[in-house]
Amino acid sequence: MLYSVQKKAAQCLAVFLFAFLILTAAAITPTGALGTGWYCTRAQNHTQPLADPPLRRVEEWGGYYIDHCHTSPDASDKVVYLTFDAGYENGNVARVLDALKAEGATGAFFILGNLPDSHPELVRRMANEGHLVCNHTYTHKNLCGAPAGALTAELTRLEIACREQAGVEVSKYFRPPEGCFDEAMLREACEVGYRTVFWSFAYADWDNSRQPDAAYAKAKILDNLHNGEVMLLHPTSATNADILPEILREIKARGYRFGTLDELTGGDGA
Repeated sequence: MLYSVQKKAAQCLAVFLFAFLILTAAAITPTGALGTGWYCTRAQNHTQPLADPPLRRVEEWGGYYIDHCHTSPDASDKVVYLTFDAGYENGNVARVLDALKAEGATGAFFILGNLPDSHPELVRRMANEGHLVCNHTYTHKNLCGAPAGALTAELTRLEIACREQAGVEVSKYFRPPEGCFDEAMLREACEVGYRTVFWSFAYADWDNSRQPDAAYAKAKILDNLHNGEVMLLHPTSATNADILPEILREIKARGYRFGTLDELTGGDGA
């Protein structure tokens, strides 16, 4: 009898521990657990940061994150690629476009479906002022582990929205939502003619309720400036909109020019 009670207690304990481990694993698993979250460790002295070896495999699957042809901080030809992830307008996207126009700089805007649907005039302005309008998917879903064709459907839906609402053709550059990716996603993007573009610099600028201090943001951006940089900024950030004119002038003053994704990838974005 005692043995039976002990056995049952042990079984109950085993079930409890199993459930605890499952729940704990779910609690600590980061967003994007179905795929890999992109990051790029920062370097010092304006040298190029390199992604960790497992992440560099994105380059085998048609991905880019840095310009390997422009590497030296002391080179005569130094280039920065400006990229912006724009999901909506809150008054700051237009201000960012104003700053870019005033400083004669162009970049690439990875947009979501809300922008052509709600503010087609901004999408038209991006294209008319020399920027690339690129694909961040229509809905910003994490598509890691999604069925084959799901990514293509998202990319196509954004293309149609831009074409029908704004009269703009999307350039064939893709940035995964949340920076989360897997091999199947990148291969599918490549199969439908897209090049995937990550970044070699970003900072915490996306939360509108917790915007960084302007001085901190300027220092973070300029201290990490490097040749061949793919810079990611969110144009909905009030801080970015405030400091961008000065940032652009300082980048030029340090001898950099602004490149295009067509230059980075050796393509034409068509």
